Amino acid sequence: MSVLITVDQLNARRLAGTRTVLLDVRWALGDPHGHGHYVAGHIPGAVFVDLDTELASHGLPADGRHPLPAEADFAAAVRRWGINSGDTVVIYDDAGAAAAARAWWLLRHGGLTEVHLLDGGLGAWRAANLPLTEGEETAEPGDAVVHFGALQTIDADEAATWAGILLDARAGQRYRGEVEPMDPRAGHIPGALSAPTSENLVDGHFCSPEQLRARFAALGVMEGTAVGVYCGSGVTAAHQIAALEIAGFTAALYPGSWSAWSNQPQRPVATGPSSGRGENGDRVEA
Repeated sequence: MSVLITVDQLNARRLAGTRTVLLDVRWALGDPHGHGHYVAGHIPGAVFVDLDTELASHGLPADGRHPLPAEADFAAAVRRWGINSGDTVVIYDDAGAAAAARAWWLLRHGGLTEVHLLDGGLGAWRAANLPLTEGEETAEPGDAVVHFGALQTIDADEAATWAGILLDARAGQRYRGEVEPMDPRAGHIPGALSAPTSENLVDGHFCSPEQLRARFAALGVMEGTAVGVYCGSGVTAAHQIAALEIAGFTAALYPGSWSAWSNQPQRPVATGPSSGRGENGDRVEA
């Protein structure tokens, strides 16, 4: 199954009247107005998805800033978005799929298969001079069934003893421990390699499968390699997993990520440069 769908492919489905469930996941650190941006203009038919309340739960600091939602709560949200069994779902944001990938991962984790990220997101749709609509849209409740477990997750203990390659998807400065704007300790999980999600993109679009394969190969990822991924709070790590899948690899998500790890005082912290490549990205990751 393809991770991505292009603007042209989505528009062709729209013009043909082919059923497509569209999800708008506009969210960014420091910008609490995602819903307002959606109301001001979105792809026709799209339903707004709130990352903080529908794609995450909330617990103790040791659980991280964006723990996975409870299965029952997420299943209810999926039906509220109008998703039926077998539907094609297309998800977008305006931040290079950094937020949209969280919804993509959760839907895949829940057992849905026809789930795609809109490559280039809302920016690509606008650049193609395709229509936008204002206001709020709701959907007829769907009947999709969600059961978590289709994708692999790991916990802190497994991340600590990971025998394969553990990738840190945050910006290089945070990985090296030079800055830490959100979490209580700076640095990275010992043994992890720096692989900022910003380097999965060129001009807001995902790099080609060949480019991504070369990128991850330079980090030691090969066929059969056990790969684990974390980020700041488990959100943009899903972007890394999407990029790995485009490249032909599978990976496990550490949902608590650095926000959980750094809130557990017994966990060790490493600082300094990576022994791998790709640690110079400076985008702030969740």
